[in-house]
Formats: sequence, structure tokens, C-alpha cells
Amino acid sequence: MTSSADKEPYIALSGVKKGYKIGPETISIFSNLDLAIARGEFVAIMGPSGSGKSTLLNMLSGIDRPDHGRLRIGVSNLDQMGEAARSSWRAHNMGIVFQFYNLLPMLNAAENIELPLLLKPLSSRERRLRVDKVLDLVGLAGRQKQYPKLMSGGQQQRVGIARAIVADPALLLCDEPTGDLDRQSADEVLEMLRFLNAELGKTIIMVTHDPQAASYAGRTLHLDKGTFIEQGRADA
Repeated sequence: MTSSADKEPYIALSGVKKGYKIGPETISIFSNLDLAIARGEFVAIMGPSGSGKSTLLNMLSGIDRPDHGRLRIGVSNLDQMGEAARSSWRAHNMGIVFQFYNLLPMLNAAENIELPLLLKPLSSRERRLRVDKVLDLVGLAGRQKQYPKLMSGGQQQRVGIARAIVADPALLLCDEPTGDLDRQSADEVLEMLRFLNAELGKTIIMVTHDPQAASYAGRTLHLDKGTFIEQGRADA
């Protein structure tokens, strides 16, 4: 039986205002932003530079919070949390995939992937089993000992995805995840994201400038000057 809570959006922004002070002036990014995303959606967000995409990701990830308005993910009201609470929430509830991978070059693939697990009460054996499982999931089984400098861009991004999902978060935020990849590698990474969404039920929000990348999502939102000016399905 479906409860009323199940019908609520998994991610909800309501009346969000956000600006930044530059000298004596405050530059407004969002003046009244609303957004609703259901659990299990794969949403692409597009828009020109300066439209507010990075600011939105920073708020959704808990790096920053609104100046005014509500921001809820699941049962957590991020707008009411302090910095330490948001940091803890982020570590336990989401994975982030970056454009330039953000892998530590002195660590091998397994060690990079293991990093989020060091915050959890797991034995070294449990951590190793989880790392092996996600490496297999992203098609890099047996590459545990390989260092980033010996990997292609597509392989490094797969390690980045494995790191993002190793703690089994419900939400993945992807910041231009294919922006540094050739078309074939980009499509392979996007297929992986679509698999994580369709087969594992991950909610995915992907910022991209690439319409072909956006076509892998179930819905595309266009952000311009701090406002969603168009909403539609990527396959419409």
C-alpha cells in the first residue's frame, strides 16, 4: 500500500533564493526557484554558463545552502542544517561524479574507490569485497592495482563512478561527467549511468552541456538566469 509520504517528491526545492556578495553588491543567482524530482528519476540539467547550474549542484550536495526557501532530500531538510551536519549527510547519502575524475594519483584504483568506506564501520575485508563488487559492476574487474596515470579517461571515470556508488547511496550527482571524454568513452559512461538508474534504482541528477548526453536521461530541465525555462523529456 502506498503512503502519502511515498507520493512526495524525493527532492524538493521551494521558493529558494540564493545570492553571493561581491564587494558591496549581492549578485542574485536564484530569486524563487522551485524543483521537484521523484525517487528513481534520471534528470539532466542544461543551461549556459552563469545560469546557476553549479550553484544548484552545490546546494543539492550540501556544500552550500539556500539564503531563503526550503530544500529537502528524502526526509532531510538541508536548508535547516549547519555545515557539519550537511557534510555528514553528504557522506552517508550521496555519491558525486566529477568531470575531471578527482582521483588521487598516488592511490591505485581500489584505494581510490575505498575512500568513502573509510567513514563506515567496516572491516578491511568488507571494504575489499565492496570495492571488488563495484569494479566488476563498472567493467574494471581485475584492475584493483592499476594507477590512474595508466588508465584512459573513460577508465578513470569508471573508477570515479565506482567510488561514487561503493557506499550504496540513493542519490548520484554528476557534474559534466563526460565533458573530458571522447564520444565513445562518453557513451560508455552514460550507458553505465543509465544502468545504475534503471537496474539499481539510483536517483541521478546530471549537469551537462551536451544534448546527446542529456538524451540518456528520462527528463531534461533547462536552466537560464536562475530559472527553469523549459521542462521536457529527453526523448520528446
